[in-house]
Amino acid sequence: MLRLFYNIFIYLYPRLIALAAIRNPKARLWIAGRKNIFELLEQKLKNNTQKLIWMHCASLGEFEQGRPLLEALRTKYPQHKILLTFFSPSGYEVRKNYAGADIVCYLPMDSHSHAIRFFNIVQPLLVIFVKYEYWYYYLQEARKRNIQTIIISAVFFPNQIFFKWYGGLHREMLKCFTHIFVQNQDSLNLLNDLNGLNDLNELNGLNDLNELNGLNDVFISGDTRFDSVINNLSNQLVINEIEMFIAGRKVIVAGSTWPEDDKILKDINGGEAGYLMIVAPHDIGKERLEQCLSIYNNAQLYSDWKKAPIASTNTIIIDNVGMLSALYRYATICFVGGGWGKDGIHNILEAAVFGKPVIFGPVFHQFIEAEEMIKEGGAFSVDNLIQLQHLLHKLDSNPVFYALTAEKAQKFVLNRGGATRIIINKIETF
Repeated sequence: MLRLFYNIFIYLYPRLIALAAIRNPKARLWIAGRKNIFELLEQKLKNNTQKLIWMHCASLGEFEQGRPLLEALRTKYPQHKILLTFFSPSGYEVRKNYAGADIVCYLPMDSHSHAIRFFNIVQPLLVIFVKYEYWYYYLQEARKRNIQTIIISAVFFPNQIFFKWYGGLHREMLKCFTHIFVQNQDSLNLLNDLNGLNDLNELNGLNDLNELNGLNDVFISGDTRFDSVINNLSNQLVINEIEMFIAGRKVIVAGSTWPEDDKILKDINGGEAGYLMIVAPHDIGKERLEQCLSIYNNAQLYSDWKKAPIASTNTIIIDNVGMLSALYRYATICFVGGGWGKDGIHNILEAAVFGKPVIFGPVFHQFIEAEEMIKEGGAFSVDNLIQLQHLLHKLDSNPVFYALTAEKAQKFVLNRGGATRIIINKIETF
């Protein structure tokens, strides 16, 4: 029954996307990008005699999470081909020319026939999924072919479908991974702890407590995102136009923002202790950029600022993708968006690694790094404008408090590197 519902989902999903494509540019990219994928793969891999590693990422964030491992594998196994696939246009459109992979493309929609055709063409030696996205038929096909299949930087919570009475299909997908690399002890406990599996057993009728985890090995490796952002320290990009805009003044860099964030940020725009602002919206579509220009006082698009800077500009709106991780190093204080939306905050590690105080909204409780960074004093969550104003005043008026906060933020990241090395060491044993 569960597989029937899954099949209905994978049948309806592309058709609903096709309807959305009438008005939604991202949906159009999703549809267009999946045309002729198999023909592309057949052309690229025709007569291929090299071993191949396949990494799949849902979107851009997961790519950045998997990137340190991908680049380590490229260095370790230069004779292997690398295939990188994405589900979302947000990842593919930004990284379709990524030089670290031999082939970059969308993943064809999951189905039994697609999975068989995909594996017949690609014939991967190793399959890597990053953090999440579990595609039943692809995982089942990898298992049938006895291909080493791993998931990295995985994180699990008790309220996820794997641990519900109706999560049998997803538990089947978990069993397809030969190795699971989790971020923390809590995730390990959920998968391996005998007590944690007792209730699960009663729900799904397993007779053997090892049935779920006996087919795979679970390891705590940490989160490869830490390695990714630590690499940013040694690859700092100089952005002359941004340096000219700041000119030694204090600036708040607000990254991956949504309209809910704007409602708070607009009231400190240009007024709070003399801060300039650099706002990088999560969505850089035309309507969203126009919305930002109308909300923030004395704002100018980055592309316009580069061509004709206006002296009165105190807010720059970033209208491109890919600059944000470099922008955070210019910040006095970093604000990370998403904390007033249902999906929660975006990547706070990109900001913290540069030794900057990090602030975000109240929706962060399934983001382990946010909870831990708050405990260690490098980050803060605010519920409203008054709290934000109070916090900015404290950081601005108390240099010792500011310096300690910035130091704790950076140490939080630097002390958690090394996940890539752990995973590579295990892969070498395959």
